[in-house]
Amino acid sequence: MFLRDFDAASVGMRLGLSKDFDSWLGALESIGPLSPPVRLPRMQDVGDLLARLGVSPADAIEIIDAWPIPDQAPEMWWLLQRCHQQLVAQMGKPYQPLRWQPLPPHLGAFGRLFYVYVFLSTIPTVRQWHQEHDIADDVSWATLADLGEHIAIHRRLFGTAGLDSPRWLTLHFRGVLYRLGRLQFERSRLPAQWPLYNDSINNDVPEPRPNPGAPALAVHIPESGGPLEPDACSESFAQARDFFARHFPEEEYHFGCCGSWLLDPQLADYLPRTSNIVRFQRRFHLVSESTNGDQEVMRFVFRRTAPSLDELPQRTTLERAIVEHLQAGKHWQFRSGWLAL
Repeated sequence: MFLRDFDAASVGMRLGLSKDFDSWLGALESIGPLSPPVRLPRMQDVGDLLARLGVSPADAIEIIDAWPIPDQAPEMWWLLQRCHQQLVAQMGKPYQPLRWQPLPPHLGAFGRLFYVYVFLSTIPTVRQWHQEHDIADDVSWATLADLGEHIAIHRRLFGTAGLDSPRWLTLHFRGVLYRLGRLQFERSRLPAQWPLYNDSINNDVPEPRPNPGAPALAVHIPESGGPLEPDACSESFAQARDFFARHFPEEEYHFGCCGSWLLDPQLADYLPRTSNIVRFQRRFHLVSESTNGDQEVMRFVFRRTAPSLDELPQRTTLERAIVEHLQAGKHWQFRSGWLAL
């Protein structure tokens, strides 16, 4: 069959996708004719490119072994072309999340790695966009190298190369998020529904207060880069102020925001005031709303999905604190907060 013979219904049927994928397939079908056709990197260049993107040799072997060939899997190529086009169409546009979800396990290695190929196909476009906006090569590649980091996280969680949070990497590969030193910053806005003035941290510090919906830089903490040292974080915030003012002057960012289990004030009951985590969370004014953060803690601290508490390591003060808290029948919280830049 030729690609022109496929539509959303036939692709979903041939791949055995459930009804949960119908709206996603319909959105891809609406993209229409594709020009120019999607191209993956040349095989002779793939090894060096994957290394530059932080992909480990073991993961690179899996990616190359499952490399898509249009004639052998035309329905997957139909998806690949349209996801590529969807990503490119939103290059440089914040506030427009792509609702991508992992493909089901029965599709095997190519299903696990499908979005890796989408991101690889987009490298020339996002690199050109970075160059057109005078973004330095070291920032560009440091940002895109989060792909390799998240492929490695998938291996730690599930034992294979893959991506289980593809929508997260769309921020990097459409010019919305940048790594600047220890931290990452995303062009964003404060949620309109936040109760911004119900602070529980740094109440006594006078500073400008944002309006709901105001432009803000969402702060993210990558796993790589070593400890969350205060000086390294301060340097990242300083870089962010200059970087976004220079490269995106059309929108002023006076505030930053963060949502993470790292902002749970209960951590201060276990960690010393001088710990990097406590010093990081004290930069932010917390908002009153919170959600259960137990799952995030398991994934980010232990890289486990549903472990028994008895099997969790307790090598560090943080690991011991997390286990002790949960064994006492308590829960960790996912908290959000803001700061003035």
